[in-house]
Amino acid sequence: MTEYSNIKISEYSYLLPDHRIAKYPLPERDSSKLLIWKQGKIAEDTFRYIAGHIPQGSKLIFNNTRVIHARMFFRKESGAKIEVFCLEPIEPADHQLSFQQAHRVVWRCMVGNAKRWKNETLSRTILAGSQSVLLEVKKITKEKNTFLIEFTWTAKVSFAELIEAAGTLPIPPYLNREPVPADEDTYQTIFAKNDGSVAAPTAGLHFTDAVLSDLKHRNITTGEVTLHVGAGTFTPVKSETIAGHTMHHETIVVSRNLIEELITSNQRIIAVGTTSVRSLESLFWLGQKINNPALVTNHLEVKQWEPYKVTSQYNKQKALQNIIDYLNTNNLDTLHFSTQIIIVPGYNFRITEGIITNFHQPQSTLILLISAFLGSGWKKVYDYALENNFRFLSYGDSNLYLK
Repeated sequence: MTEYSNIKISEYSYLLPDHRIAKYPLPERDSSKLLIWKQGKIAEDTFRYIAGHIPQGSKLIFNNTRVIHARMFFRKESGAKIEVFCLEPIEPADHQLSFQQAHRVVWRCMVGNAKRWKNETLSRTILAGSQSVLLEVKKITKEKNTFLIEFTWTAKVSFAELIEAAGTLPIPPYLNREPVPADEDTYQTIFAKNDGSVAAPTAGLHFTDAVLSDLKHRNITTGEVTLHVGAGTFTPVKSETIAGHTMHHETIVVSRNLIEELITSNQRIIAVGTTSVRSLESLFWLGQKINNPALVTNHLEVKQWEPYKVTSQYNKQKALQNIIDYLNTNNLDTLHFSTQIIIVPGYNFRITEGIITNFHQPQSTLILLISAFLGSGWKKVYDYALENNFRFLSYGDSNLYLK
């Protein structure tokens, strides 16, 4: 592990002028440029033709999470504005259960202007559907840079309905603008269905029904995982080496059917987005330990440096079969777990054989992940993109990486 943790983040930087950041999406999702990196060679095309660049018989894995209205604002009696940014559910801890609650939930949140909010309860009257709802928030405790916040409300509406009515869409901070009505559509993928993210899995934003139809015609199948993207995805690496950076935890949900398909299929697995990469690779490492009582608690998780501390005992099929055995033992059809995995140069990919992704911020853990897949080729890719007028970050252009 030592050689990996000593990686200097300054070596994974590039100059990104502000005008190269796409502040708004193109009018048509699939009209973005596509950079293709295959066996060290670079080409470009338009995204709507991506099916022609993917080997026939491949399998694409999408992240079907949906971005929630995570930002809520309250006013103190003094007039001070307090922002409550929902990160993850605590009581109940499951996203789906939390969104179904009708009167009370507790979430981990970031709080803007926290110094002005003492111990008083803040409230707002919200119109949720046709019902007028009094929403109250109270700080329970502080944990490092976040707070546990209790939400209570009067009318019998679900928390999903409430947050949709009370909150706003959390578009990325580097866009340096407020959300506009069009973001409600353009900042969700067309396959978004499971509420829980505070940021979109942006590699999926380029897909349209027409692109999916083209994939199907080339015998390219699809599968879905759910990884609820946390605000930590925007957290910059501030330490000199990656050893000093603590990765955020994110919740993953995977169906038994997909795991069984990954075991039996000989298809090339292509992850749509870094969140899908993290999900697939975390599955492998969870399978390494899931049948070991000494390593598994009631809370299934993959920790940040686990892939670098243990020697792999199994191939992909055996690791995933261990998970199926666990599901069988516990009479489950769906796997829920969390991951803190960090993928850095030198990492050996176990399931992912191709990546579709956007361009990422300099000195980010996502650049490290891309470098782990491309090797030193990541710099060649980004230099080409900067020299050839590609658009960067969430609303920017796309990449297809194949080995």
